[in-house]
Amino acid sequence: MRMTKFTHACVRLDDAGRSLVIDPGAFSECDEALDGASAVLITHEHFDHLNADAVLSAARANPDLRVWAPPSVVQQLTELGPRATPTAPGESFDADGFSVRAFGGQHAVIHPAVGTPCANLGYLVDDTVYHPGDSFFVPPVAVPTLLVPLHAPWSKLAEVIDFVIAVRAPQAFPIHDAMLSDSGAQNSVGHVGRFAETYGTAITYLAATDAVEV
Repeated sequence: MRMTKFTHACVRLDDAGRSLVIDPGAFSECDEALDGASAVLITHEHFDHLNADAVLSAARANPDLRVWAPPSVVQQLTELGPRATPTAPGESFDADGFSVRAFGGQHAVIHPAVGTPCANLGYLVDDTVYHPGDSFFVPPVAVPTLLVPLHAPWSKLAEVIDFVIAVRAPQAFPIHDAMLSDSGAQNSVGHVGRFAETYGTAITYLAATDAVEV
C-alpha cells in the first residue's frame, strides 16, 4: 500500500487501483489528494482537517466517492446524502475495499475555557496505518504504521513522545506540522525520534507529497 503525505494532516492511501484520503483540510493540497479517490475519512470538524468545499467538489466530479466521519462533519456535507456516513468509535466498515476501524471519540482538550471538545475519530486502515486525528488515543490493537501529530495548540512535545512510546509502532511518520518551520519540524522530529528509537519505533519525516510503501 502506498501512502502519500500531504501538507499538515492529510494522507492518501493507494492500493490495487483504490484510493482513500484522510483529512483533506485547508492547509493541504486537497485537489491533488482527492483526485480519483473513492473513499474519504474525516477525523473531526476543524478546518485544518476538513475542507468541505473541496470534498463536495470532488464528490460532484466522482459519483462513486463516499465519506465516513463523525455526525458533526456529516452535517456539513448534507449535499452528499447517503454517500456521507456518520461514524462512531468502535465501528468497523469497508471503505471501497479498505477495512477501517474507528477509535477514540473526542478531540484532545485545547484549554478548559474552550469548552467541551468536539468529536474526533482515529482510523486504523487495513490493520496497517493509524491516523489519530487530533488526539493521543492509543488503540488497543497492534499498529504497524503510526501517524504522529507533531505540533498543535492542544499538545506539547512530551505528550507526543509519550504517545509514540505507548503505541509502539515499528514505524511512524509525523503529520500535523503545517504551523512549524522546516527547522522547527526537524528539531521536533529529532527529539521524538531519540526516545522512540529506544522503544523500537523508527520515525521518518516526509515532506509534502512524499510517498512511501507501508
